[in-house]
Amino acid sequence: WGGCAALPTVELKIEVVLPEKERGKEELSASGKGSPRAYQGNGTARHFHTEERLPTPHPYPSPQDCVEAAVCHVKDLENGQMREVELGWGKVLLVKDNGEFHALGHKCPHYGAPLVKGVLSRGRVRCPWHGACFNISTGDLEDFPGLDSLHKFQVKIEKEKVYVRASKQALQLQRRTKVMAKCISPSAGYSGSTNVLIVGAGAAGLVCAETLRQEGFSDRIVLCTLDRHLPYDRPKLSKSLDTQPEQLALRPKEFFRAYGIEVLTEAQVVTVDVRNKKVVFKDGFKLEYSKLLLAPGSSPKTLSCKGKEVENVFTIRTPEDANRVVRLARGRNVVVVGAGFLGMEVAAYLTEKAHSVSVVELEETPFRRFLGERVGRALMKMFENNRVKFYMQTEVSELRAQEGKLKEVVLKSSKVVRADVCVVGIGAVPATGFLKQSGISLDSRGFIPVNKMMQTNVPGVFAAGDAVTFPLAWRNNRKVNIPHWQMAHAQGRVAAQNMLAQEAEISTVPYLWTAMFGKSLRYTGYGESFDDVIIQGDLEELKFVAFYTKGDEVIAVASMNYDPIVSKVAEVLASGLWVTGDMSWLTGKGS
Repeated sequence: WGGCAALPTVELKIEVVLPEKERGKEELSASGKGSPRAYQGNGTARHFHTEERLPTPHPYPSPQDCVEAAVCHVKDLENGQMREVELGWGKVLLVKDNGEFHALGHKCPHYGAPLVKGVLSRGRVRCPWHGACFNISTGDLEDFPGLDSLHKFQVKIEKEKVYVRASKQALQLQRRTKVMAKCISPSAGYSGSTNVLIVGAGAAGLVCAETLRQEGFSDRIVLCTLDRHLPYDRPKLSKSLDTQPEQLALRPKEFFRAYGIEVLTEAQVVTVDVRNKKVVFKDGFKLEYSKLLLAPGSSPKTLSCKGKEVENVFTIRTPEDANRVVRLARGRNVVVVGAGFLGMEVAAYLTEKAHSVSVVELEETPFRRFLGERVGRALMKMFENNRVKFYMQTEVSELRAQEGKLKEVVLKSSKVVRADVCVVGIGAVPATGFLKQSGISLDSRGFIPVNKMMQTNVPGVFAAGDAVTFPLAWRNNRKVNIPHWQMAHAQGRVAAQNMLAQEAEISTVPYLWTAMFGKSLRYTGYGESFDDVIIQGDLEELKFVAFYTKGDEVIAVASMNYDPIVSKVAEVLASGLWVTGDMSWLTGKGS
């Protein structure tokens, strides 16, 4: 491995283990449960004082509620090893680190990944599927995605045997919500004043609200959203279009009541007055704040061609959008415009439901700028083998209708494609138009620049999520926009911590995933402007790891069927090290 005088380097030792056939369906199960009912805003902030509690294991369960057993001999595990063990009512993840044993929940609370297949490093275990990290001493969630932590179970050593004791309820739940404060500040009925106002109820907004409560903040929190629904698992919309809103909920409605997090749905902010610390909604309602988080997300780009007003042309933004697309697409002809993550996920999902699926894209191959030519072609072949037709290096010039409804898509290449439904996935723009006269800085593209603490140019005003540019610590603080679900979680937490003057800085390593035809692609790092891709494995068999390099440095890694390599690299980068040097050794077959 080559070195660098300025930065520490690491030789990445890779032991590739191909996943078992039955490794689980991580992309098919939304995180969180519950059947939410949207709280209508109607210009009025609603405040909840209920003492309702969510079901959580009692901190001191009675003996009859517990199970205890010897799970192994002390010499059965070496330092740095993990093992799944049976404990009567369920399984436990047993970890040996620095001579000590720890027992935790065995599944990642996000999508249920088996943590035993993850990465143990620096006193935490990283999920093999989506990169969430949990402290092995406490079970606490330390990096995202996801909202909940793991249960930590009692361990004792007697006569060289390892005993684990756990409550039956905790073994069954497999997730733990951190202790949170409740709101004790009265709202004086339907008052227009508040303490923390959060604009946007995606991952960044929700995590900000939860973090404030976890850190003991007991004043008022108001979360407002354009959506009709309480916060939900938005990335799943394009992966499983017919999933219903209640299945996507990140938290049930009882959660928001229990912890005094007020939610205004279908509430559009039109003005932010930073001098008087208040926002104005479209219906004229006003709310004051002491601290403000801006997490408005982005708005999908639409087509500007002739016929753009015809019916059955969609962007995917809400559960209603997704549900309507899949309903209209059954047995019909579908055209997807855009071969990025959203477009390709939609195309993959509709192949078994639609009569035909076609993809239109300006680039030569799908994902070309993000994953490179070779990986893009391999994925394109997978789609073609599933009856998806591609029209590359062209764009839509006209949408033709019959009786007002879409009938044909005309391409600039003069090709005419039959289409009853069109889904547009050509990117998005930050939803920050309401900030233009606010005094809060926007860059030339409409993004909100923030520092490492997620602070804008206005004191007390923070921003997070898809609409921000921020300094990426491990890329020399380069200002970037990374519209990933996982990154929004991390930014929301950092914003909340700094609202409480904790001086936290954003340091998470980007991690994303996609699922198509039952296969998952993992990605970590920031690969923009990579100049080479080194492939290990077999692209045709879709069992590969791709290392994206700039000079001698690995700046991103993607893989399919090579878990947990992406999580291993993410952990290396998160530790402050970097991967560099002669990459020729990677061209051999993985074991």
